[in-house]
Amino acid sequence: MKKSPAIAVLGTFDSKAEEHIFLKEQIEKRGLPVLTINVGTRKPSPVPVDMDLFEIVKTNNPAIPDGRDNIINAMLLEAKSQIKKLYADGNISAVISAGGGTGTHICTTIMHGLPLGVPKVMVSTVASRDMSTVVGTKDIVMIHSVADLLGVNSISGLILDKAAAGICGMVQSVWKPSAEKKRIALPFFGFITPGAEATRQALESLGYEVIAFHANGTGGMAMEELAAEGYFDGILDLATHELADDLLDGYCGGIGPQRFEPVPGRTIPRLVVPGGLDCAVLEFTRDSIPEQYKDRKIFFYDFRSAIRLNEDETRFLAAQLAEKLNREPSHIKVLVPTKGWSGADKHDGPLYDPEMNNVFLSTFRQSLDPQIQIEEVDHHINDEAFGKIAAHLMDGMLRRPDKQHGVV
Repeated sequence: MKKSPAIAVLGTFDSKAEEHIFLKEQIEKRGLPVLTINVGTRKPSPVPVDMDLFEIVKTNNPAIPDGRDNIINAMLLEAKSQIKKLYADGNISAVISAGGGTGTHICTTIMHGLPLGVPKVMVSTVASRDMSTVVGTKDIVMIHSVADLLGVNSISGLILDKAAAGICGMVQSVWKPSAEKKRIALPFFGFITPGAEATRQALESLGYEVIAFHANGTGGMAMEELAAEGYFDGILDLATHELADDLLDGYCGGIGPQRFEPVPGRTIPRLVVPGGLDCAVLEFTRDSIPEQYKDRKIFFYDFRSAIRLNEDETRFLAAQLAEKLNREPSHIKVLVPTKGWSGADKHDGPLYDPEMNNVFLSTFRQSLDPQIQIEEVDHHINDEAFGKIAAHLMDGMLRRPDKQHGVV
C-alpha cells in the first residue's frame, strides 16, 4: 500500500529543535505522518531529523564565502530544490514551521516554491509586523507566536498546538469545484465593484468560472503568477489602476515589471479596460491633503483619497500601458467605456474629466500596435450593460481563436 504523504516540519532545528519536535509530536498525535527537515545554518540538528540540509549544504558547498548571508543563501537554494522535489514525488502534502526573524525568512522563502493550495503555516515571532513581502503572492498562513519561541511553555505550547491542528485540518480538506469550467481572471478594485459584479455575472451566465483579484499590487501580481502556471484560459483586466498607483507610490502600487506583459510561455487572450486609470489612490484625508495635490480634483474615500491624474501622468501611463501590450499584440483587445473609468469618474462625480480621458486615448492610440483593436462603447464602466459587453467580447476571444488572438 502506498505510503501517505507527510507533513513537512521545516525549521532551524539548530536553534528551535524543541519547538519543532513539539510540532511533530502534536501532528503525529492526530494520526498524520511527519517528515522533519533541518534548515538551520549554524550547525547540524542536535536531535535526529529525517533530512539535515545543513550537512548537505556544507558537503555540496565546501567553499562558501564567510558571512551568515552566504550560508543562508546556499541553504535557500538547496532547500527550495529539495522541497519542490519532495512535493513533486508525492512525499509531502504540507509544510509547517516556527521561528524568529531569520527562521521566518528562510522557511517562508522555501514555502514560496510550492504551488497554490499546498498548506503552508508559519508560526512567527514577527508575524505582527508588516508581512506583505514575506507572504507576497502566496497562500501562507502566518500565526503570531505572541510570546517568544524559547522552548515550549503554557503559552508557546498552546500556539504551536493550534498551528499543528490547523495544518492537519488543511491537509484533510476535501472540497473540489462542482464542475470544471474555463477560468477567467478578473482584476478589479473598489471604485469599479458594480462593473466587476456585472461582468462576473455575465461571464458566469456564459459558462465560465470567474476568479476575481483585488488590483492592489499584490493581487495583480498573484494573478500574473497563476496565469504563468496555467490557471487561466483568459484574462479580463478590468482594472489597470495599479499602474497609476505604482507611478505615484499609491495604495495599490508595488507591482513588478511583469504586470500587463505577456505571460511567459503561454498565449492567453487578454481584454484590457482602463479601469481606474483616471486616478491614483493615496493615503490622506480631507484634513491632511499633501501640498502638491491641493490643486487637484480629489475624491475623499475613507482613510484614502483619490486624486485626478494630470496631463503628464496621463500621457506617461498611456505610453507605458501601450508599450507593455505591444510586446505580444496578437491576443490583446482593448475595451473603453467612454462615460467614465471609475465610480468617481462620472458625470457630476468628483473626478469627472472627459477631456483628460481623451488625452489618454489619443496618446494610447499613437503608441499602440495597430494589430491591437480598440473598441469604444457609450457606457460607464460600472454600467450593467458595459459588463455584458466586456463578457461577450472576452467570450468571443476565447471561442473564435484566430491570428488576432495568437492562434493560427
